[in-house]
Amino acid sequence: MSRIVVLGAGESGAGAAVLAKVKGFDTFVSDMSAIKDKYKELLNKHGITWEEGQHTEELILNADEVVKSPGIPNDAPLILKLKEKGISIISEIEFAGRYTNAKMICITGSNGKTTTTSLIYHIFKSAGLNVGLAGNIGNSLALQVAMEKHDYYVIELSSFQLDNMYKFRANIAVLMNITPDHLDRYDHCMQKYVDAKFRITQNQTPEDAFIYWNDDPIIRRELEKHGLKAHPYPFAAVKEDGAIAYVEDGEVEINEPIAFNMEQEELALRGTHNLYNSLAAGISANLAGIRKEDIRKALSDFKGVEHRLEKVATVRGVQFINDSKATNVNSCWYALQSMTTKTVLILGGKDKGNDYTEIEDLVRSKCSALVYLGLHNEKLHGFFDRLGLPVADVQTGMKDAVDAAFKLARKGETVLLSPCCASFDLFKSYEDRGNQFKKYVREL
Repeated sequence: MSRIVVLGAGESGAGAAVLAKVKGFDTFVSDMSAIKDKYKELLNKHGITWEEGQHTEELILNADEVVKSPGIPNDAPLILKLKEKGISIISEIEFAGRYTNAKMICITGSNGKTTTTSLIYHIFKSAGLNVGLAGNIGNSLALQVAMEKHDYYVIELSSFQLDNMYKFRANIAVLMNITPDHLDRYDHCMQKYVDAKFRITQNQTPEDAFIYWNDDPIIRRELEKHGLKAHPYPFAAVKEDGAIAYVEDGEVEINEPIAFNMEQEELALRGTHNLYNSLAAGISANLAGIRKEDIRKALSDFKGVEHRLEKVATVRGVQFINDSKATNVNSCWYALQSMTTKTVLILGGKDKGNDYTEIEDLVRSKCSALVYLGLHNEKLHGFFDRLGLPVADVQTGMKDAVDAAFKLARKGETVLLSPCCASFDLFKSYEDRGNQFKKYVREL
């Protein structure tokens, strides 16, 4: 019996372990951190051996194959030992893909992944298709393959997940954009990060589709380099050479594979970045053969994604918006661009090698004040203080940040949490950061 070791027992790891057990492998799970109770219950229910708070090497280095959590760096000491022994290391998505013939709609990019993934899933689900939601959101793909059996999976893929995918094939691959992100994980080398994103196209055939933003300079530059075999479906904000989907005269137009149009005003999601998300989702649904009326309806009644430009409340004339999912500078750029009032911007956290130059002009034109929220705000001071805006420095947590922002904001202005940074200095996750923001806003 082949031995599968799963490293990390979060959503993806626990799911991979269940699938391995169901498929008859000798399965062992190891997590350096504490395992959540719900995942312990799942592992116990399926009779899977596990450990937490340590990695016992003699129980790991005898694996035939290892399924690695995306959060574990590729240069972690244990991973290097596995590589030395020539043991195959794969992602949960790679593992799950071996055991299903479902159509895979896969979405990546530096920004817009979650919204686009959620929107595609909403269209497919609303149209009555048997579809699962997986990857960075939804339930583990492996667990769904083991227990549920869908005809389609809509999967959000981070660069970390793509790193350990080799034979997996996306029938529809969506690449929203590429801007600097997670460079600390890629030796501060942009090309390594770009190459990771382009792995979404590997193994595609001429029968498959590759949907991408036509105006992204990095994507355009890399297209030829990667020898793409899939049929290209580029989209753009306006009609231009090469784009098969765009807006013209207030109409959303999709020309391939089947002509589709709807009023831009009818789209549920507003702002330029959301237009891109809607176009990518519309093309994906069109390729799946979903009826035009079903696509139109779903694009117009979608509710949006939590922690992504989420309107929280208006308190004494000040609007509060939660954009905690903006963990990189480009996401913050999109958020600031969509602001229609003067804005108090809350930013900061665990810096990932950020270059704030990208948002400098928008901060100058849109912001009335800044709140730095993080344990180490020196870099923010070094870059933004020279702009001459009122600044509050908060190292104590979200309540003080909300209070500081509220004091700085005038009636008619907006307080925007769009941090540009990861959350792990003060919060468990971007969700925890966003939930705390909403809690303290509602207590004002």
